[in-house]
Amino acid sequence: MSKIRRLNHAVLYVSDAQTTANFYQQVLGFTIVQVAFDGRAVFVRAGGSENHHDLGLFSIGSAKKSSGVGLYHLAWQVDTIDELVEFRNRLKTVGALSGESNHGVSKSIYGHDPDGIEFEVMWMVPATDWGQYAVDAVVEPLDLNAELTRWSGISTKI
Repeated sequence: MSKIRRLNHAVLYVSDAQTTANFYQQVLGFTIVQVAFDGRAVFVRAGGSENHHDLGLFSIGSAKKSSGVGLYHLAWQVDTIDELVEFRNRLKTVGALSGESNHGVSKSIYGHDPDGIEFEVMWMVPATDWGQYAVDAVVEPLDLNAELTRWSGISTKI
């Protein structure tokens, strides 16, 4: 049976992504990987991390926590694209699959728990194949069958 390997990154809704990124940079030694969408999204990586990013920060303006500031989703990483396909099938079976995306450095599926809280299950492309995506956060349609043909059996286990 396939197993979740680790938490890869978190995405937070925050009042101001750039201010929050500066905090993580100054206080915890994170580095800014990319600023996107006119500064409304900032992706940061922890100093000792080998992830593309550890936190995604999305600006929503000044809002109370109860109205949106907080966690957006968690991303659970698997070792192979084959396992991603297995998790996709599981989510479809229980009616909890909510989306699929190609992020360049990763291939992702999205689901929701019984309370509607979204999460991501993702497979990381080998870092040697990131190319332009190493510094470019993208959201593109995912052709999971094509990705399976290309990457089947390739583990990115750390």
